Amino acid sequence: MTSSFIQGTPVDALHPLTADELARACGVRVDWVVELVDIGIIESKVPSRVPTQWRFHGADLQRALVAARLERDFGANLDAAALIIDLQYEVRRLKTVLLVQGLDREL
Repeated sequence: MTSSFIQGTPVDALHPLTADELARACGVRVDWVVELVDIGIIESKVPSRVPTQWRFHGADLQRALVAARLERDFGANLDAAALIIDLQYEVRRLKTVLLVQGLDREL
């Protein structure tokens, strides 16, 4: 029998990710994370121009992973990925509004 170890890192307001950790989690380089910040896909919770001082929460990791997947699987550039991610968020938000209003049966 083989033993396996999985190391996990909590990502929340008390345990944010650095730009380097976010890059490693996405399998990319830090300059790609800088592009995500420049485009507005993710936002550092620490206002700074220096990437080594940036900190990111779980939602940023989720958005970065989606951007990486869109880029890898569909060849989407990061501007297109930003638009797709925003539209996905808006669709989820509107579906929630419909659900709250009891209009979800018509979807």
